[in-house]
Amino acid sequence: MAAPGEEEDVMARYRSPLVSRYASAEMAYNFSERKKFGTWRRLWLYLAQAEKSLGLPITDEQIQEMEANLDNIDFKMAAEEEKKLRHDVMAHVHTFAHCCPKAAAIIHLGATSCYVGDNTDLIVLRDGLNLLLPKLARVISRLADFAEKYADMPTLGFTHYQPAQLTTVGKRCCLWIQDLCMDLQNLERARDDLRFRGVKGTTGTQASFLQLFEGDHSKVEELDRLVTAKAGFKRAYMVTGQTYSRKVDIGVLSVLASLGASIHKICTDIRLLANLKEIEEPFEKDQIGSSAMPYKRNPMRSERCCSLARHLMTLVMDPLQTASVQWFERTLDDSANRRVCLAEAFLTADIILSTLQNISEGLVVYPKVIERRIQQELPFMATENIIMAMVKAGGNRQDCHEKIRVLSQQAAAVVKQEGGDNDLIARVRADPYFSPIHKQLESLLDPSSFTGRAPQQVAKFLKEEVRPALIPYQSKMGGKIDLAL
Repeated sequence: MAAPGEEEDVMARYRSPLVSRYASAEMAYNFSERKKFGTWRRLWLYLAQAEKSLGLPITDEQIQEMEANLDNIDFKMAAEEEKKLRHDVMAHVHTFAHCCPKAAAIIHLGATSCYVGDNTDLIVLRDGLNLLLPKLARVISRLADFAEKYADMPTLGFTHYQPAQLTTVGKRCCLWIQDLCMDLQNLERARDDLRFRGVKGTTGTQASFLQLFEGDHSKVEELDRLVTAKAGFKRAYMVTGQTYSRKVDIGVLSVLASLGASIHKICTDIRLLANLKEIEEPFEKDQIGSSAMPYKRNPMRSERCCSLARHLMTLVMDPLQTASVQWFERTLDDSANRRVCLAEAFLTADIILSTLQNISEGLVVYPKVIERRIQQELPFMATENIIMAMVKAGGNRQDCHEKIRVLSQQAAAVVKQEGGDNDLIARVRADPYFSPIHKQLESLLDPSSFTGRAPQQVAKFLKEEVRPALIPYQSKMGGKIDLAL
């Protein structure tokens, strides 16, 4: 702790790397103290304005004084008040009242702490989702361009991480895009489903406001509607306890956890492809892959995404447990937990989306490596085509099958036991039994004949599903991501 009058050494205190190393400025601001307490003051203003419009004795002068001091926050005074009162909301009521002496008597009139606390959380969740959605759309857009570019390029498919039928580089990318499009829909739904807590009072009954308006139920309902609209929401939850249902937090963090799963899968694929030297993430000119091995090009961006995605996926456990132990109308053991998990979920999602955008804007493809790997496996995959061609040329299917089986095992022994290249086709060319189709072998081994409808699937998927989903975000598609670290 710094002595009075001395500046505190920020490097002597723990700082979350989510903010100090990775997160965007806009997402860090969304969960900042300034955004939070500035929103509290705006909510107090909305309440006073609505109460005044419905006949409570609140003056224009009081409203104007509040409007003039929305961002004039004395954080030092608020901290001192909270230390004395042990109550964050009342500390800020006093701090706001100090700079608004004329309005002091009507600040927080009829409200409970959750009026500012929960409503602010809902605003921050909504704004956080609105920050994430264009970022996700940009990632999808970049990957869609990549998929379109490589829609026709054959590549070896893998099932069980063992060589399988060919696909294309673009088709594999569409598998990634499809998951992200699901996430886009889920984030949009989560945002659109959010409602405002509104003006509900201490246990959700609106009793304090009913008393303020002398039993006029219609005015209490109108108060709730007016404040909800001022905060930018179309609807408020019709019933609440002291808080909005903590299942809302489960819904939002579940969607973010699902996004984390998608990105972990994508970046794991990229890491595996980097090991195969088929595709790599961007690598800066002066970037160092290893302090000990100068030649290394580690997929550190993809590794970072996987690392943080795991953290994001675990965070949904917090609201699940919190919602399950909320007693009756409310218990305060949700508060400290939510201060951590909600912010960390959005900050982490923001980071991995920015990182994945950077990766997707600079993916490097090595066609020769991909082609070589295909040639190592394609002869085995072509055996069925060879048998069919021989049958069409008048051969016996069973005889041909046995011939191919023997030659395939011989070629496999060369690959596995001697470390040599797959020489099955050379063996077929050397066997006079297959002479009727020797001239067809080249066409039978064309990789594009093994990719099925992959190129057509890519074109149709991008045109009919992906591009239309991105239309609402067209104005926010510009700009590349340059990572600070």
